Amino acid sequence: MHVALSSPSPLGFGIIGVGMIADYHAQAIAATTGAKLVGLATRNAENARAFAQKHSVPFTTASVAELVARPEIHVVCITTPSGAHLEAALAAVRAGKHVVVEKPIEVTVARVDELLRAAAAAGVRVAPIFQARFGDGARTLKAALVAGRFGRLVLASADVKWHRSREYYTGWKGTLALDGGGAAMNQGIHGIDLLQWFAGMPAEVSCWTTRRVYPHIESEDTLSATLRFAGGALGSIEATTAAWPGWARRIEICGEHGSARLEDDHLAEWKFRDPLPSDDAVRAAGLDPAMVSGASAPNAISFRGHLRQIQDLVDSLCDNRPVAIDGQEARKAVALICALYASAERGVPVKL
Repeated sequence: MHVALSSPSPLGFGIIGVGMIADYHAQAIAATTGAKLVGLATRNAENARAFAQKHSVPFTTASVAELVARPEIHVVCITTPSGAHLEAALAAVRAGKHVVVEKPIEVTVARVDELLRAAAAAGVRVAPIFQARFGDGARTLKAALVAGRFGRLVLASADVKWHRSREYYTGWKGTLALDGGGAAMNQGIHGIDLLQWFAGMPAEVSCWTTRRVYPHIESEDTLSATLRFAGGALGSIEATTAAWPGWARRIEICGEHGSARLEDDHLAEWKFRDPLPSDDAVRAAGLDPAMVSGASAPNAISFRGHLRQIQDLVDSLCDNRPVAIDGQEARKAVALICALYASAERGVPVKL
């Protein structure tokens, strides 16, 4: 049974893992109404001291079990390498803690499902990080799709043409066990999640991958795929970390009655056969700095996207409502990417 949240005091947060992305979680927690960072777990004592000093964390430990056992911690952020999310998350949920899990929620569908089963059994919430869905542009596009403004979809595509240096691929980055893949699973996943959120899951995919510039890594640095949707629309996904200097993530939705292009979170194209008075304001809106993607560097993002999602979790616990994005939603992106990889490995189309 999960911990009771009847106290008016801020919810206590813990963090497991203090790599680069943990810093964004700590900043987001500090800016979240009703949240406070009270503990962290990492095996590197030097990193623990530096992180705790920077973010004023009162408790540090090398033991995940010790962290999740603390009664003042209600929510645990999992910021370990992607392929190690499961073990840390299982420790937290079995201790009755809600979890915020960095993307991807895990690197195989089987590992995702194990996490979600454990969370359901414990009665705790899973909030997977997909902050791109919280952008005004993304939500405007989603609302127009739900309202039927595009008519029948014709084409739906996601392009994530980014750059990472050779030096970026050190440690667990680019490994199959801990990164789970390359340009699709690590960098492209936000665009892939948005694409399936907008257009639905494809019925069938055909995919090709290559290590075009970084042959020393295990995973792909470049991927190209074609998609067929159940309703008849077609689509594509292109992702790379080998394109200098790196462009904004682009999602294009084309339909019989209208088309739109989302660049990061800016609706650079927004045209419909039957315009509405609100369309001018949509076109005039600039890019929200909180929603800039890391096209040229992983640390070029803002913590405010994480803030929106962590605030949603806190509010959901206080209001006793579901989170905006749950674990089953995060599972879809992992399932789609794993299908892309299976197609590339087998050299045949794969049905979902």
